[in-house]
Amino acid sequence: MSVLTGTREEWRRILHEGQPKWVRPAGDRLVLGDGRHIADAEATYLPPCNPSKILCIHLNYESRRVEFRAPMLETPTYFQKPVTALNSHRGTVCRPAGHKYLNYEGEVGVIIGKPMRNVSREETWDYIAGFAATNDVGCQDYRETDAGSMLRVKGMDGFCPIGPGIVSGVDIRKSTLRTYINGKVVQEGAIAEMIFPIDYILADLCRFITLLPGDIILSGTPKNSRPMNIGDTVEVEVSGVGRLFNRVAEAPAPAHKVGHQPTDTEAVRRVALGSDSRIEAR
Repeated sequence: MSVLTGTREEWRRILHEGQPKWVRPAGDRLVLGDGRHIADAEATYLPPCNPSKILCIHLNYESRRVEFRAPMLETPTYFQKPVTALNSHRGTVCRPAGHKYLNYEGEVGVIIGKPMRNVSREETWDYIAGFAATNDVGCQDYRETDAGSMLRVKGMDGFCPIGPGIVSGVDIRKSTLRTYINGKVVQEGAIAEMIFPIDYILADLCRFITLLPGDIILSGTPKNSRPMNIGDTVEVEVSGVGRLFNRVAEAPAPAHKVGHQPTDTEAVRRVALGSDSRIEAR
């Protein structure tokens, strides 16, 4: 059965009594495999998968392409987040002291369900375990380094919140993505707005790269990615899938001044602030 059809099903992963446990939501309760219930509000969440890799597409929503006045691409380009970037529902997203542009990017995360290599677009849906709301957090202060690989921009610890769980039985192509800062909608885009649909992305990547169970594919963000502030709450909601919650806090600056340092230039602001950069410059 395709991940798009059938009855909606959701699995979440929590830390309970010192052990990782799979649970199923039931209203404001979570049901453990042994039949016990706990209150969702009391749960400590874990990422709902254990990926060998996190692969991400660069530019994939028409609204974001227009926002940056980028030309149409014939084929997509990708980057990779380290698995140490994983974060969970209700986890803390940290901005290092002395850094300024910590941007949210609400996205649909695609979780692979079985080994996937040389699969056609039509077959890709049968290889997906499910979907989750994700936040492709980026520290745009490093935009001018790493030659487009985004390693330090997008790869810092905790920069890939995902959850609350994995959801199947939802036609993700009909969903809408929204990002909220302190309860206010700041991003909104229909999944149908993607330039390269999810089946295209997966078929493209698995031509040469074996995608393994638990791997995460981030599928792009709509317009209006902007910086978060210390103390902000950030939520990413995918209709029919779920709503991911995180809080922004400050972490100490790196202990040693080695390598590229954070910058605040016109090029950095153009990406971090989008169309708002012209207002900022006045």
